[in-house]
Amino acid sequence: MPELPEVEVVRAGLARWVLDTEISAVEVHHPRPVRNHAAGPDDFVARLLGVRILDAVRRGKFLWLTLDSGEALLAHLGMSGQLVLVPPDSEPERHLRVRLGLAGGVPEREGRELRFVDQRMFGGLSVVPLVPTPDGGPGGASERAPEPLVPQPVAHIARDALDPSLDEEALVARLRRRRTGLKRALLDQGLVSGVGNIYADEALWRARLHYARPTETLTRPVVRSVLAECRAVMGDALRAGGTSFDSLYVDVNGSAGYFERSLAVYGRAGLPCLRCGTPVVREQFMNRSSHFCPTCQKRPRNARW
Repeated sequence: MPELPEVEVVRAGLARWVLDTEISAVEVHHPRPVRNHAAGPDDFVARLLGVRILDAVRRGKFLWLTLDSGEALLAHLGMSGQLVLVPPDSEPERHLRVRLGLAGGVPEREGRELRFVDQRMFGGLSVVPLVPTPDGGPGGASERAPEPLVPQPVAHIARDALDPSLDEEALVARLRRRRTGLKRALLDQGLVSGVGNIYADEALWRARLHYARPTETLTRPVVRSVLAECRAVMGDALRAGGTSFDSLYVDVNGSAGYFERSLAVYGRAGLPCLRCGTPVVREQFMNRSSHFCPTCQKRPRNARW
């Protein structure tokens, strides 16, 4: 599933090419990807036709386009969702679900289409109201000055580790009060957003901490170091265009990311740890997997899952 770096790469591409364009045409090719638009596909189309795109914003793994109608086009990529920009006469993608015609904006993108392609259809689009952010700060990542607004379905999502408005000391205190395993806490989008399975494993390897380390045993400096490693690994992934294991994740131009080449433990079960040479271990965790080095990341005797 795309995590923060992959979604940020998509958001940045949208910010470059679709701001100040008008949505001139809307086609819904399958109802499932607009299932979260409660009023149905016809209303989804009606709310988008003729509106102008003002900004592209991201919080955690969610991104949205703010519209001059006062609403937002909210996108969640799910497992395989893609937002791609193509010429309008391009052949329809095999798993094309929604297409938006764009007019105006950057001259070289005049007449382009923004298409939502989703093989597995766990992702989706919806037009939703904007509400004030709980802390009064900016809604999320954006090149423009984002307003203190977020889409209503995203209001409960915490700020992410790369957000300049994140109150790190408050996050450190909240995490230390939890009585759970460290990785489970990092994956809690109500605590800190954007960290998924890949980057949690990578950050914990960098921090030399086991994923089941009890959060209540962590000192403040240790928690701050884990958050720093989360920022570092996601920053590295951003510079590499994200992590693509297959064709399901691409940027708005259809290009894959190449951070997979730099992964230290995720997906490397049985291969030598890049630090000490011990074979990397893969274990089942929360209906997914955890990858770690059993030498560099000692399992605590009081492990919490």
